[in-house]
Amino acid sequence: MDTRPIGVFDSGLGGLTVVKQLKALLPSEQIVYFGDTARVPYGTRSRSTLMTYAGQDSGFLLRQGVKLIVAACGTISSTVDDSFIRALPVPYCGVIEHTAAAAAAATRVGKVGIIGTTATVNSGSFARAIHRCDPKVTAVARACPLFVPLVENGYIRPNDPVTTLVAQDYLSFIREKRVDTLILGCTHFPILAPVISRVLGDGVTLIDPGVYTARQVAQILNEQHLAAPYRGDGQPADAYYITDQSDFQSVASIFMGDAFCGQVQTVDVNDL
Repeated sequence: MDTRPIGVFDSGLGGLTVVKQLKALLPSEQIVYFGDTARVPYGTRSRSTLMTYAGQDSGFLLRQGVKLIVAACGTISSTVDDSFIRALPVPYCGVIEHTAAAAAAATRVGKVGIIGTTATVNSGSFARAIHRCDPKVTAVARACPLFVPLVENGYIRPNDPVTTLVAQDYLSFIREKRVDTLILGCTHFPILAPVISRVLGDGVTLIDPGVYTARQVAQILNEQHLAAPYRGDGQPADAYYITDQSDFQSVASIFMGDAFCGQVQTVDVNDL
């Protein structure tokens, strides 16, 4: 039994979709969330810059006394290497491997689509992970950078004309490849799942990395005897940190709905 919190970091607030899944699956666990809102987006940064950010973000969480670190950011998960992970004093969980395994298992025709930020798609990390799971599965990818600002500005209704137009343009390539499974490879993208489903049709299974990340975290906690004790009806108080003032409450309601609870504090990016 370990009552220390789980640390989750992302380039902004999209990682709250992962927090929502963690809280649904692990209600006794406390969460410390770090959103680097002053330096968002990460998706267009160089690898050296991303490695610097990953070290600073995880370092901040370690100073909060976390027992496990989750890189909710698809871009960071695609960038950090084994040496970075081994250097951490606590277990680490990204959003790539287990999500790719779920997609490889879900496809019936052997074709998986991937959408994400430019950095995630260019890294090829999801495609390589799928190939490791099943070399017979073909993976095709498309960067969808405009999805992030659309979500954060509230263009999330299933029939929103602006988002639908952008989705039709982005997803035409995916549709042409006749995939039957699609990885939503950015934490923002599950919010747009209704729009994406309308564009691609019911025959395409959408894979939400937050769901499979939460399952992987639960497995790590159980295997390493780090799970928090049962707390009954009392939910532990979560802590949320951001590096720039933002309309956190309204964005959090988009990403988490009623699952959001806890205090929000601002951290100076120069102190990371």
